[in-house]
Amino acid sequence: MTSPDPPPALTFAPVTAENWSDFDALFKAPGGPKHCWCMVWRRTPGELREHPQGRTRRPLIKSRVDAGETIGLVGSLDGTPVAWVSIAPRETYRELGGPPAQKGEQVWSLACFFLKRDLRNRGYGAAMLAAAIDFARRQGATLLEAYPVDPDSPSYRFMGFMPAFEKLGFTEVGTAGSRRHVMRLDL
Repeated sequence: MTSPDPPPALTFAPVTAENWSDFDALFKAPGGPKHCWCMVWRRTPGELREHPQGRTRRPLIKSRVDAGETIGLVGSLDGTPVAWVSIAPRETYRELGGPPAQKGEQVWSLACFFLKRDLRNRGYGAAMLAAAIDFARRQGATLLEAYPVDPDSPSYRFMGFMPAFEKLGFTEVGTAGSRRHVMRLDL
């Protein structure tokens, strides 16, 4: 019996003003994460007060991209955007729950994943996580922090599952709230 063929490879690119249309199309597509626009962990207290409604999240994330801020990677399959990984310096997010950075540490946070529904459970999660690790390392991160949940968790599933992180060498350093585990990888 032969093993099934691996799924076609995703290609990843940092979201920039030049490829904003790929990010925008992915989030606006049916089933896309247009309810959050990946601003849940990014909005400052002032933005929360000034923009409490979800419809303002898209302009807020676009302003960050237009300003050159790193927000993450968009993954494409045969030129079509199908995946998202929120990976950026930890200080660009609100408090996610990790321990304070030590002198000289450059901590990056992997806050969420999104993959179009028809591509799920085909091995792409590992590719998305590997792309995030590689990107953070190339940008000078010394530690990558993630906030996954147990596989049977009823919420925060968009942050990934602990076993996937454990397979790649992440170790648990604490918890954040009642469901999220804080895991770190030394880069």
